[in-house]
Amino acid sequence: MKTINTSELAEGIKRGDRVSLSRAITLAESARSDHQLQAQELIQELLPLTGKSKRIAITGVPGVGKSTFIESFGELLTKKGLKVAVLAIDPSSTLSGGSILGDKTRMEDLARNPNAYIRPSATGGYLGGIASRTYESMLLCEAAGFDLILIETVGVGQSEVLVNDMTDLFLFLQIPGGGDELQGIKRGIMEMSDLIFINKIDSFGVTKAKEVRVTFARSMQFLPQKDSGWKRKVVMGSGYTGEGLDEIWEKVTEYFEAIDTNGYLTKRREEQNTVRVKDYIREQLDRKAMDLYKTKSFSEAEIATRNPYFLAMEWIKENF
Repeated sequence: MKTINTSELAEGIKRGDRVSLSRAITLAESARSDHQLQAQELIQELLPLTGKSKRIAITGVPGVGKSTFIESFGELLTKKGLKVAVLAIDPSSTLSGGSILGDKTRMEDLARNPNAYIRPSATGGYLGGIASRTYESMLLCEAAGFDLILIETVGVGQSEVLVNDMTDLFLFLQIPGGGDELQGIKRGIMEMSDLIFINKIDSFGVTKAKEVRVTFARSMQFLPQKDSGWKRKVVMGSGYTGEGLDEIWEKVTEYFEAIDTNGYLTKRREEQNTVRVKDYIREQLDRKAMDLYKTKSFSEAEIATRNPYFLAMEWIKENF
């Protein structure tokens, strides 16, 4: 990427220019140190415009139909006059490092919608169901004036807690034909969920979906109460036909009204900022340690008895 004027880029984002927004996210995702500095300057300038969007994480078991659901849900929201940004995360290959990034193809209609923006990003080996710069991308989309930020994770996993830490509402998708619905779901995902959407009832039938809904409702009685005071809700429907999407939006609206009234939203945003600052500090220390590992010479005796990475970390603590 060429060196750019961050002030000009910021002005473009304030105008809602998609090209400027895409260039800014690419800048934030770059691993180059100079690009990282530019990205931080840009975000600092735009920071007063952030924090007004609804941040929603969407995850689910493989084959649950996340992309179809998000496209239909996004179309519904834009018809209501809202602007929607979708940050779609694809897993990177552990062999080649590449990623398919096919979400714009899977959400073809939404990608053409003037009130929607879809940005596929690769995890790059980053854990947590997200990419390393998802938080920065979210802030940039907020500054561009989007009302809702939908983060589509790579799928259910042990470290989905990271995407939960940067969003306000956690929406979990499940299908009726997934076998033992309780055995197949990690307890942590259920505890984080604010809304559960039983998808594809057009394929599996209403009767089966109702059985699963009852199972979920019973299981949630044994989960600890959410810090927000919100009682988890289960909705049935289909991302393909659009059934149940209006009800999901009603629940989303109810949720945000509730956490805004009881002060939890303000507390949540403070926690999100704190978590990201800590993550960024750790990330910079890790990067510095790896640079030292590559450039600083350690004796054979040191390397034989201690991992060079930890030697570099100790050097940082002693010198900074």
